[in-house]
Amino acid sequence: MKIAKTIKFNEKGLVPVIAQDSIDQTVLMLAWANAEAIELTAQTGYAHYFSRSRQKIWKKGEESGNLQKIKSIRLDCDADAVLYEVEQIGGVACHTGHKSCFYRAWNGTDWEEFSSVLKDPDLMYGKGKS
Repeated sequence: MKIAKTIKFNEKGLVPVIAQDSIDQTVLMLAWANAEAIELTAQTGYAHYFSRSRQKIWKKGEESGNLQKIKSIRLDCDADAVLYEVEQIGGVACHTGHKSCFYRAWNGTDWEEFSSVLKDPDLMYGKGKS
């Protein structure tokens, strides 16, 4: 049975996917996947998503080197959200260089960063090379 068969995709053929660190349970990111991305994830053991802006499938870390190795794939009770438990290779999930995309918290008056940048995004994406 194909893994995507049971998933309820939205009208655009997408499902939200949460990536969570398999060791410390940090929520790393939220992205979208279509059936093909889910199937690729299951087949390769590495997280694949669907880019809504680029309208194509992408493998997490293909440019930055910060791959997500799949430890388990879970489906929620309504079958309309997916959870990837991952080993975050390189320790960075966010394109900003933070461990998690959720690095800001509401302090009552404004959004405040509570974690540090672990890797310079320009270096991760080759913009800092001469």
